[in-house]
Amino acid sequence: MATMATETMTAAQFFEWVHRPENANRHFELERGEVIEMPLPGKYHGFVCGNVSAILGNFAASRGRGYVCTNDAGVIVGGDPDTVRGPDVTFYEDAQTSDDMERQYAADPPLLAVDVMSPTDRINRVSIRISQLLRRGVPMVWVIDPEARDISIYTLGRDPILLTEKDTLVAEELLPGIRIPVKDLFALPGQTTH
Repeated sequence: MATMATETMTAAQFFEWVHRPENANRHFELERGEVIEMPLPGKYHGFVCGNVSAILGNFAASRGRGYVCTNDAGVIVGGDPDTVRGPDVTFYEDAQTSDDMERQYAADPPLLAVDVMSPTDRINRVSIRISQLLRRGVPMVWVIDPEARDISIYTLGRDPILLTEKDTLVAEELLPGIRIPVKDLFALPGQTTH
């Protein structure tokens, strides 16, 4: 992770900057107005993110409400100066149609933010991201560790909950009816328990 040599930016300036041709195929976040380049994640990381997205997308479709954003869609978690984080997966219920969605970074927090750990992640950096998301109003944050094959569930004012492959994730308060066998997050199609 490297800080880029640029002037302090707002979230809107950052959105324009990251979409310049010279920044294609690179990954950035904005931390207190400073651009931070993040390493691109690997294939297995993307696979786990895809599983999470599919599970949440199927859940939204089955209840006819909510939608999933992937590909590190930006969420503004702080201002003056702005901080924009890119959780791997987010789940929202704030738009009635795709025409209603923000076209840049989300100013309103998602119901759920999911971070899938990468080999380069450090626990203190992950803790800062979790804290920023929760303080911004995200009710629940899931941190998935693909190597340990577990998931930590964070909610504001509560101790985190750790679930292993033997457990089933249930989040009735936030997403009534969702039940995810944790092992399904790490399984190829045909290996899942569904």
